[in-house]
Amino acid sequence: MSVEQILKDLVAIDSVSRRSNAEIVDYLSQRCEALGMRTQRLPYNDEFGVEKNNLITLAGADFSDIPEVELALVGHTDTVPYDPAWSEATRLTERDGKLFGRGACDTKAFIAAALTAVENLNLKELKRPLGLIFTADEELGLFGAKRLADSKALKAHHAIVGEPTSLQPMRAGKGYCLAEVTVRGHEAHSAYPAVGSSAIMSAAHLLTALEGIAEQLKTDPHPDFDPPYTTLNVGLIHGGTAKNIIPGACSFTLEWRPVPGQTPTRLLDLLRTSIAEQQIECEIDAGRIDNGFETAADSGLVRLLEKLTGKTSGTVAFGTEAPQMIALGAEAVVLGPGDIRVAHRTGEFVPVQELHLCIEILGQAIRHYCMT
Repeated sequence: MSVEQILKDLVAIDSVSRRSNAEIVDYLSQRCEALGMRTQRLPYNDEFGVEKNNLITLAGADFSDIPEVELALVGHTDTVPYDPAWSEATRLTERDGKLFGRGACDTKAFIAAALTAVENLNLKELKRPLGLIFTADEELGLFGAKRLADSKALKAHHAIVGEPTSLQPMRAGKGYCLAEVTVRGHEAHSAYPAVGSSAIMSAAHLLTALEGIAEQLKTDPHPDFDPPYTTLNVGLIHGGTAKNIIPGACSFTLEWRPVPGQTPTRLLDLLRTSIAEQQIECEIDAGRIDNGFETAADSGLVRLLEKLTGKTSGTVAFGTEAPQMIALGAEAVVLGPGDIRVAHRTGEFVPVQELHLCIEILGQAIRHYCMT
């Protein structure tokens, strides 16, 4: 089966994160088992009670103990939602050398290329084990990969994590952190402001402090990134109940992307210091604290992928499952066809040429680590 047909099949399966990914995992299990690979499904229910599944498939190893693979190819099965007006979202279409559809870029193209690369090889010639890992809920917070890492479901020496990088190997990535900050005040009639305390005004003082914290974080740079420092953003804010009431509460959503090597909670430490100094009543709910990752520039995997792609390795500012693969023992590099700038949008696509090049790159990586 051609890689285009596999990608067509994958895109046709609506695997938006809010749904169960059982259907796409069924498809992947069947294809891998047809190749003679062993499969293990690791189900769980998400916070809404929806069944989700991680899938581990092995060639050259079994599940009698904690499996250990020389190389793992890792792809997430879920996608972000799509506009209902995009009538072709789950119907792969080709125009001008590009394949369009939800997930075509992020990251079903990588999965299709990985399956095709394995199909093109004789797995009986493997000298060291190979694993294909398909995860759930990456788009919601790397939840599937985190479960794999926490459970130590397998060990891996090397991992290629599929994300749209235009086939440039990415050896480092920033982390991703998220917190809900709620500032408390005291309600009162707005004609008598001295009787109350405005949570919105206090929140404004904290936002001003965050501007200073953002500048302070620039003094701890990582030159391999663009921008070369931890960034922060306040993307949502809400406060007050009416125009003539001193607001008793104001909340805002704070996200930041720490550079590797920096404690991801450093921003929170600086924010808490400012809260204490200003004597502001405040609660912080840090819902997500994810580290970045960094694989040495001279590592064997980085050098191999630079050679195979003809591209110097780089870094990414978005979150990936590489840290979880590192937690499972792997040198990890992020790589895949497609451009992250067209992911998550209507009209998402992957170039056909990159899709085919990815097959060759992954095939050569498998040969290098598992067949020589």
